[in-house]
Amino acid sequence: MDPDLTQKSISFNSARFLVSAPRLQDCPPDTGTEVAFAGRSNAGKSSALNAITANSKLARTSKTPGRTRLINFFSLNREHARLVDLPGYGYAKVSRDIKDDWQKHLEDYLNDRQCLRGLVLVMDIRHPLTDFDQMMVEWCEYNQLPLMILATKADKLKFGQAKNSILDIGRKLEEYSCVQHLIMFSATSKRGVDDCRAALTDWLESTEETAGDDL
Repeated sequence: MDPDLTQKSISFNSARFLVSAPRLQDCPPDTGTEVAFAGRSNAGKSSALNAITANSKLARTSKTPGRTRLINFFSLNREHARLVDLPGYGYAKVSRDIKDDWQKHLEDYLNDRQCLRGLVLVMDIRHPLTDFDQMMVEWCEYNQLPLMILATKADKLKFGQAKNSILDIGRKLEEYSCVQHLIMFSATSKRGVDDCRAALTDWLESTEETAGDDL
């Protein structure tokens, strides 16, 4: 057995900022396991990361969405296991050149990062499956990368409305085998945090050989 897998259980409360990288070549060594978080800039990605790690200051949040312009890495208590915060897209008031630059770095990371075990796609439960969301789902399907969807801001809806939205999202994604988890999530009420942590643990503890076995 890989010695890394015999280490103590992952504690998401242990997450600490590691490094920010503007380009793939500036990322940490491509070893171990990573799970990346992606989403439109106003979908609540930073708040979700902060809720999962029980650290309100881990990921930068702002009243001006889209301020995260770097690939941010966070270490965990298990050696070579990391969470990754990818730049947000689709809302920030920046130039087209900057947006194109972000897009290129995102594609480089997703296409070439060998230690990536899964992608968490964060979308607002009130406005799910935007063009960006659909693009990311199709990319994961094409590349057979496991996908977890967090339908955030569930506290903004009555439970019945939120449940109906989750069911609708699920129906629209039935054909995509890459979707392993669809979780109703609220950073405010902490709904879905435990389910998300359990799924992240499975991915982060996987080996390269077994990462895609469920697909």
